[in-house]
Amino acid sequence: MGKLWIVGAGPGAVDLITVRGRELISRADAILYAGSLVSRQHLAFAPPHCEVADSSGMTLETMVAWLGERCRRLATVVRLQTGDPSLYGALTELTTPLRQQDVEMEVVSGVSSAMAAAAAAVESLTLPETTQTVILTRTEGRTPMPERERLRHLAAHGTTLCIFLSATLLDKVTEELFQAGWPPQQPVLVVHKVSWPNEERIIRGNLSNIADLCRHANVTSQAMIITGPALEAASRHDNPVSRLYAAEFSHQFRTAFDPLP
Repeated sequence: MGKLWIVGAGPGAVDLITVRGRELISRADAILYAGSLVSRQHLAFAPPHCEVADSSGMTLETMVAWLGERCRRLATVVRLQTGDPSLYGALTELTTPLRQQDVEMEVVSGVSSAMAAAAAAVESLTLPETTQTVILTRTEGRTPMPERERLRHLAAHGTTLCIFLSATLLDKVTEELFQAGWPPQQPVLVVHKVSWPNEERIIRGNLSNIADLCRHANVTSQAMIITGPALEAASRHDNPVSRLYAAEFSHQFRTAFDPLP
């Protein structure tokens, strides 16, 4: 019996996968990759003997059968999927039946599109004394959301929101935020295919126009939506500053001193 490695490929760029993830690809005997979301450039690191299959046309049952059969006869089997496997990666659905087959497995984390999108736009998700909480969520579509997690309820906290899997539901997103009391001028960032070479697009707007901007740009999939009080803070000049770096703030690596008068 071999071992299954569930590897996060990151947001798209081939050099944003972890070193561990690429090393596993380089010695894999079989790779099942999410072809609709993961760049084929990652597969260039696979050895010549490696068996490769695209899961984009498979059902969950087919994927489980494919992985289970390879794990029974090959040493290193990789399930390569987008972003981080623990976030919207169907991890539980995949691992539960494979555990019943006594498949040994390990997860290798990847860079989430939420973090990659903020980085691409040179934005911080948190800001001292403004927001210290980030909510990772999605809008209700085919998969229902628990009532307590409706976007309007989460938005009522007034913190940073990173909204996955909702590019086709921007009208619904903005309506939910309006119902939570957010103003029409609230900045919104949408990053399409973040880090994908020659395909990444950064769209900035506000709650009143972001849906129209994305429709005009034909952004309907693979987009991260970010909004919250920290967004576009760099354009403001009255942002609070972290006390960690203040001259009068002591910690284990530095003794406080009075700033010059």
